[in-house]
Amino acid sequence: MRDRSTGAIAECHRLSRARGTEPDALVATFSIVAYDAATHAWGVAVQSRFLAVGNIVPWAAAGAGVIATQALTNVRFGPVGLAMLQHGMSAVDAVAGLVASDADREYRQIGVVDRDGRAAAFTGTACFPWAGHVVGEGFACQGNMLANDAVVRAMASSFEREATVAFPERLIAVLRAGQANGGDVRGQQAAALLVVRAGAGYGGQSDRVVDLRVDDHPAPIDELARLLALHREIFP
Repeated sequence: MRDRSTGAIAECHRLSRARGTEPDALVATFSIVAYDAATHAWGVAVQSRFLAVGNIVPWAAAGAGVIATQALTNVRFGPVGLAMLQHGMSAVDAVAGLVASDADREYRQIGVVDRDGRAAAFTGTACFPWAGHVVGEGFACQGNMLANDAVVRAMASSFEREATVAFPERLIAVLRAGQANGGDVRGQQAAALLVVRAGAGYGGQSDRVVDLRVDDHPAPIDELARLLALHREIFP
């Protein structure tokens, strides 16, 4: 994890103005990407003060891995990164390859877990502070424009502590921990949860075990938890 100086804020504002992208259009957020060895599933959970964040940040493919791409988001990191993982590339190598190919890498943030549960993350030096990440066994927690470094530390601790909790609920618990420790400094708006496992989707015809999004809500993490409970009732 690395602290960001106030100079980074000014520089990101400068880049935003140059691109016609205001700071509120940046995907300042916190997320977790993770692998669950017990169920052989991959998942990503995210919360942001950004409309419909689930349409941008989370990417996953059963048997390959999972990606969260955020900050001044390079959406291509999602499909290109998954292709790398599907070809057997490690999380570390995938992150390195994606970052190296992007001239604006210092404005990006990404977390990746590969098919073997190996995790890696990158936080560019020009991301809005506080920005940083924690990488652990089978997971990576990352965030930008956060209240402080306690956000991602609490998220990581939650994931490690709640090992006996069902994987989707465990990921939501991680978001709750991040929010309880300050979360996104701009507040809350949207959240998403994506969990994949081979052949475990509807009717065994897809890999999407859980794919839930809260696009605009004053308490999106709570609403995401409510939707997951409803999902469990309909698809036990």
